[in-house]
Amino acid sequence: MHPKPTIISNILMATSVASGSGQLHFKDTIYRGQGCRQAYRIHNIAVPKCMQKELSWSHGVSKSLQINKKIYLHPQTKVDCKQIRAATNSCLRDGYNKYFDFAVIGSGVAGLRYALEVAKHGTVAVITKAEPHESNTNYAQGGVSAVLCPSDSVESHMQDTIVAGAYLCDEETVRVVCTEGPERIRELIAMGASFDHGDDGNLHLAREGGHSHHRIVHAADMTGREIERALLEAVRKDPNIYVFEHHFAIDLLTSQDGSDTVCHGVDTLNTETLEVVRFISKVTLLASGGAGHIYPSTTNPPVATGDGMAMAHRAQAVISNMEFVQFHPTALADEGLPIKPREPRENAFLITEAVRGDGGILYNLSMERFMPTYDERAELAPRDVVARSIDDQLKKRNEKYILLDISHKPREKILSHFPNIAAECLQHGLDITKQPIPVVPAAHYMCGGVRAGLQGETNVRGLYVAGEVACTGLHGANRLASNSLLEALVFARRAVQPSIDHMKGSRIDRGASKSWARPTVPKSLGDVILSNIVRRTREVRQELQKIMWEYVGIVRSTIRLQTAEKRIGELELEWEAYLFQQGWEPTMVGLEACEMRNLFCCAKLVVSSALARHESRGLHYTVDFPHVEESMRLPTIIFPGSPVNSSWSSRQLHRQQIC
Repeated sequence: MHPKPTIISNILMATSVASGSGQLHFKDTIYRGQGCRQAYRIHNIAVPKCMQKELSWSHGVSKSLQINKKIYLHPQTKVDCKQIRAATNSCLRDGYNKYFDFAVIGSGVAGLRYALEVAKHGTVAVITKAEPHESNTNYAQGGVSAVLCPSDSVESHMQDTIVAGAYLCDEETVRVVCTEGPERIRELIAMGASFDHGDDGNLHLAREGGHSHHRIVHAADMTGREIERALLEAVRKDPNIYVFEHHFAIDLLTSQDGSDTVCHGVDTLNTETLEVVRFISKVTLLASGGAGHIYPSTTNPPVATGDGMAMAHRAQAVISNMEFVQFHPTALADEGLPIKPREPRENAFLITEAVRGDGGILYNLSMERFMPTYDERAELAPRDVVARSIDDQLKKRNEKYILLDISHKPREKILSHFPNIAAECLQHGLDITKQPIPVVPAAHYMCGGVRAGLQGETNVRGLYVAGEVACTGLHGANRLASNSLLEALVFARRAVQPSIDHMKGSRIDRGASKSWARPTVPKSLGDVILSNIVRRTREVRQELQKIMWEYVGIVRSTIRLQTAEKRIGELELEWEAYLFQQGWEPTMVGLEACEMRNLFCCAKLVVSSALARHESRGLHYTVDFPHVEESMRLPTIIFPGSPVNSSWSSRQLHRQQIC
């Protein structure tokens, strides 16, 4: 039996990575009034012994870092809503500077749900990297977990979440999400989202790994797509919301107010016109998704390159729990398909957890069922357990994939529950109603991210986070299946009121844009040089992904993590040297280069966090510390470090030193 979970509030395992320096230290202001002075060091990781009971996960941001100041970019000029609207219309023609009450970075469930609420109080820019529907939300198959059955309970959902999270979850956050979840589902239904119903007319509730009850609301195996459809439809009808497609977020615009960092918007690159567009906003919500593409195989769409996490880190936001990367146990293994795809996939095709929840069984290639030998919950064990078990089978047997079989279930049931999976497999010559599905683990979800309080607030004033980019404390060391869409819905909604309050207390001036140096597009380098830079950057990206998979994968070791740290650092310096030798300047921007700097930033955050955790908990398993250590039941915190002498990837563009 596990010990009774407690709120992880009295100690923080904290690291502060001063980019490029190798030295780790604390930013004392984060603990103002908390009396945290003692620290012990583990391989240059400073760990404070903060024994104040009040310092819970949410307290650390919500209370210690409470937003209680008004922002005045230029105090002499106050712009009302009508002026903002006029400025916005003007800037739509101007093409460079745009002014909004709210800027939302990301068009998944978190960003769109938030935008629909704050649009009742001001103008909103939804900034999306590709098409609005191209987000992790759209690829979510399984569903949304919520307590909607009389035999289920909030306490049961909480317990399942905490057990799956290896007792690293913040109990207050878990209670908030599990309690508010049902209402968020009802809101989606009221907005037009259509979910599956059973023969009795009630919502059909599925069960997935780690859940003790049937509580997964779903739309066949395309739940995320249905939620995204409903939200986008509502967004397009809202006259106060402007959607900016193909705008890649480069860096947050920040300033210092004493010891506080304040966010004023974001610089973006229009990837179709190659123009830099600056969004000045009173409030910014970061809802940009995860960083799956730091690995070579991921279920994430191509846009998931860790842009939000990297931007926030460069903007001095606190980052937490980046070592906990969830590998989905069952992505479609193309090597095992009768008809191979003609081109390599940009992202792995997900085989939802719900297949195992519906009775799917895992076999090795000798058709031996193996999960019961690893865990008494067998195929219904949490994802970290299943992924490690599969990884162990593949290594022991020197095989490249295993098999997931649902063919023993009625054909009609399979096709009605998993039409998308059935169609994809059939396209490649495999009938899942008769044959097992070849599967292999793939990077799927970042449990860590930008540290957020109970209202989505960060330590950067004016900056809120929701969705996968955030680390709220809900997931702990491992995310419970179908809790991600739930978390996004709950925190997007909770961030609304403090954002409105912040917006009303802020003033903005159209001249504020001149406060930051402008990024430049490298047209002057010429097509040949730019083509060479893109080619080399793509090669470097593959090299980074290979390092992460080989050394920072499902099973880790200290020596392998240290090797990754060294090789990533060398690769980054080599790539940056190549750029500057080609005439690239520190303020230049391009899609491939900016994505690469974000991938480097996120990879280093993952490795640094993994090296700091001297135990195996949840998704972080290391052979050197194979057991859970109660003394290490603490979140990993990366405080902002000094950008001096750091790499190009670690500095905001408007703070670059001009060569």
